[in-house]
Amino acid sequence: MKTQIFNRRRFLTLAATAIIASAIPMGAMAAKQNLLNGIAIQGYDAVAYFTQNAAVEGSEAFATEYNGAKYLFSSAENRDIFLGSPDKYAPQYGGFCAYAVSKGYTAAIDPSAFSVVDNKLYLNYSKGVRTIWTKDTSGNIKLGNSNWPALSVN
Repeated sequence: MKTQIFNRRRFLTLAATAIIASAIPMGAMAAKQNLLNGIAIQGYDAVAYFTQNAAVEGSEAFATEYNGAKYLFSSAENRDIFLGSPDKYAPQYGGFCAYAVSKGYTAAIDPSAFSVVDNKLYLNYSKGVRTIWTKDTSGNIKLGNSNWPALSVN
């Protein structure tokens, strides 16, 4: 009997979340983000992952705001590139560990544990977790994309 009540409650909670999420325009709903003192990617340069294939620390001198988070960059050029197309460079799943999201929860990241797949940035908890995540990248992305809407609600 308890299992049925729990499952019914969980179903109703998930259903209500889906209804609310579908009724609110995406721009009006702030997605949950992995921030450290309001700073995305622990202060690492989102553009450098794409242009240098490296985790490069950003600087307050080259900061900008996007979706309620402060992003730091290693150069004015990278900041300006980001501003030209922020959705292209911002990490997937709010900057949380991509493997954790694929498993249905959120976790912190190590900025040096990253992958760029199909021009999207995915971060992981550690390089060891990234190794596990990359064993089935497409499957994990599919699961992550499925799980993220429910996890992203603040």
